[in-house]
Amino acid sequence: MELTLNRISPENQKNPPASMEGVVFGTVFSNHMFSMVWDDGIGWHDAEIKPYQPLVLDPSTIVLHYGQSSFEGLKAYRNPSGGINLFRPRENFLRMNRTAQRMCLPELDIDFVLGALKQLLQEDSDWVPKEEGTSLYIRPTKLATQEALGLKVSSKYLFYIILSPVGPYYPEGFNPVKIVVSDQYVRATPGGVGEAKTAGNYAACNLAEKQAQAQGFTQVLWLDAVERKYIEEVGSMNIFFVIDDEIVTPQLNGTILPGITRKSVLELARHWDLKTSERRISIDEVLEGLESGRVSEVFGAGTAAVISPVGLLHYRGQSSQVGDGQTGPVAKRFFEHLTAIQYGRENDPFGWVETV
Repeated sequence: MELTLNRISPENQKNPPASMEGVVFGTVFSNHMFSMVWDDGIGWHDAEIKPYQPLVLDPSTIVLHYGQSSFEGLKAYRNPSGGINLFRPRENFLRMNRTAQRMCLPELDIDFVLGALKQLLQEDSDWVPKEEGTSLYIRPTKLATQEALGLKVSSKYLFYIILSPVGPYYPEGFNPVKIVVSDQYVRATPGGVGEAKTAGNYAACNLAEKQAQAQGFTQVLWLDAVERKYIEEVGSMNIFFVIDDEIVTPQLNGTILPGITRKSVLELARHWDLKTSERRISIDEVLEGLESGRVSEVFGAGTAAVISPVGLLHYRGQSSQVGDGQTGPVAKRFFEHLTAIQYGRENDPFGWVETV
């Protein structure tokens, strides 16, 4: 498929922020976007890099009524030589294809879309910020666009990629956050779409997260939908616990998003010969471990925040401090090494980084 380049006119060009200080995560966008469309019987076509612009959708468009969609999140980083690094981008598009299978969406040619993304980044390379701890957030999205009312699989789709320069995801930066454990609401159920990166999963989190933030908490930690007992994930990241000398994270069971940062943490831990475990872990085990000292650290892992230490868990009206409430050495080690690889400050022995 041919990729068409339609550059923005000089009079419409925007300049990237002079500084990322004060810029809210995901609210500023670069000059260009990539898009292509799918029609049954034709496949993907009309691939184009074009000026960033609104989407035009008919009021009956299927995605607006039935939620048939998927998206991804990855980042581009400015390396020491001034070039641009991508961190495991093929993993994101592989996961997008797995989501496509669950959501009845057409799959992507990974080599083609990755090549298109790299060309898009070259066009808007000056939007990759240079400040410490900043990056360019990349949002690929796929939508069902057939104009029809009635629950069915669409015959038309739109895929696009937009770019947003960002600083830290949480206002706390790399400092401990406060998490509330929800036993009133659930995020995903067995046999559902919890492991798919689709819009409805995140809409299901909104009420609990709104209530949590009103009480001064940063995020919600979800429990399983059947017994309301076993820990699953936080709304924007997977969760890890340091229990004695072991790094423990909930096993993938169909209701948990298979995070790429999660995968990287586990692979890095094994590279360091650290003991790891993917298993069921109950909230009672964690709370008892915090009280006894067996649980020394809790941290989240996700693209947006990379590693986010947790300083406090709140459950059923009671708060439990994690360790001394400060960032622990294990979370700090993962954060420092992952970001050093992402920004090209440290050797990448795994082949995770692709340059643009």
